[in-house]
Amino acid sequence: MLEVLRTLGSIQFDPLAVAGRNHDLVLHARVADYEPAWCDQLYQRGEIFEATNKALSFIPTGEFPWFRLGFGRKGPRFHNAILADNPGVAERVIERIRADGPLSTLDFEREHGAAKDWFGMPENVVRAVLEALTVEGVVGLARREGNRRYYDLLERLLPAEVLGQVVPEREQLLHKMLSRYRAHGLLGTGGAGGTFDRIAPPTSTPERVGRNELRKELVGTGALVPVQVQGVRGKRLVLADEFVLLQAPPEPAPSVVFIPPFDSLLWDNQLLASLFGFEYVWEGFFPQAKRRWGWYVLPIMFRDRFVGRFEPRIDRDRACVEVLDLWWEDGFSPSGANGFVDAMRDALSAYLRFAGAGGLEWAPHLGREKQLFLTHL
Repeated sequence: MLEVLRTLGSIQFDPLAVAGRNHDLVLHARVADYEPAWCDQLYQRGEIFEATNKALSFIPTGEFPWFRLGFGRKGPRFHNAILADNPGVAERVIERIRADGPLSTLDFEREHGAAKDWFGMPENVVRAVLEALTVEGVVGLARREGNRRYYDLLERLLPAEVLGQVVPEREQLLHKMLSRYRAHGLLGTGGAGGTFDRIAPPTSTPERVGRNELRKELVGTGALVPVQVQGVRGKRLVLADEFVLLQAPPEPAPSVVFIPPFDSLLWDNQLLASLFGFEYVWEGFFPQAKRRWGWYVLPIMFRDRFVGRFEPRIDRDRACVEVLDLWWEDGFSPSGANGFVDAMRDALSAYLRFAGAGGLEWAPHLGREKQLFLTHL
């Protein structure tokens, strides 16, 4: 798990657990016999930490000094204003946590102010202050219980040698920029899908370095290598130590994996279309009538191809996985692809173990697939 984290640089956290939480699904796709409790154990042992990298993400704790500069959900101006406008709330929050240990927003009386949430409604000022204090590096997330976050003083969460390490701002930005290229593997310069959000604006200003300048520096130092990929428009950039993979790619594993919606592999939709011939759009925010596929749909990868889409739903009360739908890519025949049926059965069995479920329940229109992939633990 730590090797995957080091390879990707970070793994995005998302609270939706319809088919499993995003970070768990990312690890499930890459670590044999992965269990969600394993990530929770790493978190509790302080080996991974939450920081902002494109979105709220898990990073190896030792990398915290390079992620100290965080902009949170709404940017530095918002969080600076929150603390400036609510100094009394911030002081009370810090003192309560110092005295009582890790606390959540429910441990404080709810207070309203000028802050607004994503939907324009008045936001609990205590929640906004806790987020701002997290961005400022005063507090951090001690643990989660479901989606409820518990905060503690950062000095009690991280080793002194990690907290004591000071990394200049420009080096932090370069590290974040490089981490996005590491996580994906073959990004261009355009930043499709907000790939480079929360690092820097495109161009430099007297106040702030731009990401174009940061990228140029990474290419200049040899950390990133520009490449041209046949059939793909524009130049792509790969990590210098991964360039050899383009010259001698390893044989793809003969296995099936389910890729979660916020996996870094799916960041660049245009690359998926041009390189894999796979159209991908996450439809979670679409009205149901406008969805071509479904709400929480996992692309299916077999060897080095995207072959279809899988919409599971974990019913924890009944300890089963509902298979709501399956879609196959044009020209792909599950029964005609050498090795696919056995690989899909293995993947479904592994997913049942991951979900803590005893069996699959197939939608009525999936009778053919049910017969083909009949799976028992």
